Amino acid sequence: MLIELNNVSHIYQDENNVKALKDINLEISKGEFIGIVGHTGSGKSTLVQLFNGLIIPSSGTVKVNGKNITNEKSNLKETRRHVGLVFQYPEHQLFEETVFQDIAFGPKNLGLKKGEIEKRVKEVMDLVGLGYEEFKDRSPFNLSGGQQRKVAIAGVLALKPDVLVLDEPSAGLDPQGRKQLAELLKYLYQELEMTVILISHRMEEIAELASRVIVMHQGEIVIDDTPVKVFSQEQELHKLSLDLPQITEILHRLEEKGLKVNTNLFSISEASAEIIKALRSK
Repeated sequence: MLIELNNVSHIYQDENNVKALKDINLEISKGEFIGIVGHTGSGKSTLVQLFNGLIIPSSGTVKVNGKNITNEKSNLKETRRHVGLVFQYPEHQLFEETVFQDIAFGPKNLGLKKGEIEKRVKEVMDLVGLGYEEFKDRSPFNLSGGQQRKVAIAGVLALKPDVLVLDEPSAGLDPQGRKQLAELLKYLYQELEMTVILISHRMEEIAELASRVIVMHQGEIVIDDTPVKVFSQEQELHKLSLDLPQITEILHRLEEKGLKVNTNLFSISEASAEIIKALRSK
């Protein structure tokens, strides 16, 4: 098992002592694309920060590749090499003078040789769509917001993690930026066979990309299933203040109006074909 949580709870030790997670049991296998959704304050960000030891649970155990990372003797630096975390607004993680230096920071800390570092930086810059010669010597702070986000993601990918965890990575991006990010995540998952864990409030994004969807509410996992099965639970999701993907919502409304359509579709092309088919059969 790649990541395993057993009876994990977490309380933020402050004046309110908020219990962010309550007795979580979760297994994540190699090669999954997991989407995590939930209302604000449901525990999504707290959950994923446990995966690489950024926070340690108040109780319970977290294992990565079979190793208990809640153990005081655990090597969290090694864990974070295997489980890369991209925060919301990852461009806030940038701090070096040039794009090259920022992306190279992680590989340098691994003690890699200069040639290997340069090779990795070139590879990931190409992967995220930043030309090496054009961008390597530029200041990351003089780039557009979308380009800065690519630099930040490239910095995590340069560590060659087994798992890439992203917390609302498309927040603030324009439609073109969101499309480019989606294509990158598809490539990492499908072609490089990377395990991807994505937090997003955009249900269309989750439905399009994820093979498994985890729904959180008040620090607990309340639904854990395939996108088709999760998004077929319309009433339950609405009770949790969550929406269906927009195209799926439209199909549901058409069905209520008497049009016989398959409501378990998430892409515009599939839904368009389904609606045309239904109209022609009337």
